[in-house]
Amino acid sequence: MRALALAILGSLNAAVPVAGAAEPYTVVLKSFAFAPATLRVPVGASVRWLNRDEEPHNVLNLEGKFHSNAMDTDEAFSYVFTAPGTYHYICTIHHQMSGVIIVGAAP
Repeated sequence: MRALALAILGSLNAAVPVAGAAEPYTVVLKSFAFAPATLRVPVGASVRWLNRDEEPHNVLNLEGKFHSNAMDTDEAFSYVFTAPGTYHYICTIHHQMSGVIIVGAAP
């Protein structure tokens, strides 16, 4: 059980960029899934969703905070999270695709 918990924590940490890096946090849309499906970021972080599928996808926050247009292959959408909270989102084109951004203090 401990090994599983460490593996999960390791995968969450792998999604966190190095402090001071110019790149935003990135969620990749590939194989009809968001990767990572859950991402923890600090307040003020920019998150970029990048479509690597051959099919168009979009991003819709279920609370109405953000919504992208349909993104074709290699197109991206970004949003800056200015308030702490848990932000659930889906692709409205492919409803099985869902994800969560958790915004708080330093991840």
